[in-house]
Amino acid sequence: MNQIGIFGANGRMGQALLEVVSKDQHSEVTAFCRSGSEHIGKDLSATVLGAKGNIILQDENTADDNLDVLIDFTLPQGLKKHLADAIKNKTAMVIGTTGLTPDEMVELEQASKEIPIVFSRNYSVGINVLLNLVKTAATTLGESVDIEIFEAHHRHKIDAPSGTALAIGESIADAKGWDHNEVAKYDRSQDEVEKGQNEIGYSVVRAGDIVGEHTAYFATMGERLELTHKASSRITFAQGAVRAAAWLKNQPVGLYTMQDVLGLTQ
Repeated sequence: MNQIGIFGANGRMGQALLEVVSKDQHSEVTAFCRSGSEHIGKDLSATVLGAKGNIILQDENTADDNLDVLIDFTLPQGLKKHLADAIKNKTAMVIGTTGLTPDEMVELEQASKEIPIVFSRNYSVGINVLLNLVKTAATTLGESVDIEIFEAHHRHKIDAPSGTALAIGESIADAKGWDHNEVAKYDRSQDEVEKGQNEIGYSVVRAGDIVGEHTAYFATMGERLELTHKASSRITFAQGAVRAAAWLKNQPVGLYTMQDVLGLTQ
């Protein structure tokens, strides 16, 4: 039986994760929320489909070495503490927190030398297939192609472009042999020149309750290829994260991605 702990279990993504784990016959869940939260002690079972018994929210400080894997889709400031506790307890982590700074990524990489970690900007199986497809498009369509990435999310999403959009751009840049930091274009409002072909442009929408939409555009003078993924429910991401948790339980120390979980690593 997999013992899975979920940080931020009272949030939107946390609720989706609880639902997926609750339906998994091979897993048991422990729900955590931020230390000092007024929700500590609350029973979430009434709002979780397939709940097996009570799901009582616990203080995140109580996470211990009885858990096999911790799943974290919280904010960067919370992740730092969770990583430290996971290292202390030698507990594997599945991390979906986005908006990490370069320094925070270094901390995550350092942590992966002590515990096994899966880090992915998107746990959807479809998105991870898309990451492979954009590489094929980038290398096949030649040097005369213009590349743009569009993404849309709900009004509450903080980071922009999204981590998934950046992952798509990084996959394209890797396939083209480019440095993503040099070719990424986030704002053209002050430009008075034509678009260069050695760049990847990003467009962002934040509105309503959009779960997640991503399109990579490859346009030449005569045709356009659009590779699109649309998510209609957070359950999609939760299912991927729980799949990653089951896979990670038996892996050695190291830093993995969802591509590793799915066997898509090239």
